[in-house]
Amino acid sequence: MSNAQPAARKRRMRGGILLWVIVAILLAVILGSIRVGGDPIIPAPLGRVFATFSAIFSQFLQFAIPLIIIGLVTPAIADLGHGAGKWLGVTTTVAYASTLFAGFVTYATCAALFPTLLSGVTLGNVSEPGSALESFFTLQIAPPLEVLTALILSFVMGIGLSLVPRGVLRKGFIDFRAIITRLIEAIIIPLLPLHIFGIFLNFAYTGEAWAVMKTLVRVVVVVLVLEVVILACQYTAAGAIGRKNPLKAILTLLPAYMTALGTSSSAATIPVTLRQTKKLGVSDAVASFVIPLCATIHLAGSTSKIFAFAFAIAFTQGLTISTAQWIGFIFMLGITMVAAPGVPGGAIAAASGLIASMLGFNDAQVGLMFATYIAMDSFGTATNVTGDAAIAIAIDRFADGRLGREGDPENARELAFDGMAYLDSVSVEGVVSPEDLAASRAAAGYPGD
Repeated sequence: MSNAQPAARKRRMRGGILLWVIVAILLAVILGSIRVGGDPIIPAPLGRVFATFSAIFSQFLQFAIPLIIIGLVTPAIADLGHGAGKWLGVTTTVAYASTLFAGFVTYATCAALFPTLLSGVTLGNVSEPGSALESFFTLQIAPPLEVLTALILSFVMGIGLSLVPRGVLRKGFIDFRAIITRLIEAIIIPLLPLHIFGIFLNFAYTGEAWAVMKTLVRVVVVVLVLEVVILACQYTAAGAIGRKNPLKAILTLLPAYMTALGTSSSAATIPVTLRQTKKLGVSDAVASFVIPLCATIHLAGSTSKIFAFAFAIAFTQGLTISTAQWIGFIFMLGITMVAAPGVPGGAIAAASGLIASMLGFNDAQVGLMFATYIAMDSFGTATNVTGDAAIAIAIDRFADGRLGREGDPENARELAFDGMAYLDSVSVEGVVSPEDLAASRAAAGYPGD
């Protein structure tokens, strides 16, 4: 009963956030477009209040992004260094390859279609968010680190923590991850609809609102088709490796897909995904190991969605981004998706630093990315969890019955799904032997027990 209630609250929270994002966009477009006597129904002074909030929120977001990267990426990389031995490495490699494939397929599709599909669409005022509604004041909040510095630091610390025994520093990063996850859940995501309202209200004042909406609808159609293509490719490859019928396998996973559409949560969908994966003939050991792990590290659908909207915004803004930059962005995005927390907008929150630093997006453009991502959150999640079963089919074939006790699937599930579950195991008593404790006490001059 106690576990069911928090899960229900999380599902209501996710549905509420999606609803409020859609409401914020529609209200801003409608209220900003209605004219009474030639003036907008929302007076400019009131509009400037929302513009001021958006400006302050953008500064806070810039401050939080390096902390989000360090708090999420560091323990995520550290976790991948332990657990199920070589099968953890194999599964992680396959999941990362699948994510990269989704990114490059999306890149090729966007590069081929968007020049025609979005021809003549220029959202120039998005790059000047204060062109219609100036904020009353500006607040400069300097980030503690540059984004790239935070990312490199996370890699160094994460790899380092994966090589040393669990201890106080590891526990500290797990605690920090809990703080950052709470920051996203309790502050950034709940305030995001108001931020989005301010951005779209400015679009409405400048006359760009309907152009933005029409552009987003076109991109959404492309993204939905891409999700189908990505799943078809994943199951075709998995079917060839595991000697399964791809179409039958996809149909078997439909309950997991529909559950993810309703919950927008890979974690909440794990029981359904696990059950349907076993129905495909995947062994219990492999399914119990791969599905919880891939719920965290395999976000092919989210990667495709983020890249498509980023490409569309860059194209309509006239941003000059080279092929090498896009390729680098895909590789880094695949790594960053491993750290995405299981909260609404968690993936885009983790990726926003890359979007700003590698693609040069400004505050308004990053805000637009948040809005479009959350509006399509459930479809990306559904693609993610459905693709997890395809990886399980491949790993089951590779393992050929060898993944059992040596795989330590229970430990891998804890590391991949809920780092807080093993806090007790990183205490001093779990690392230092009684003899070492006694010697340390004697050296410090404390009396014996």
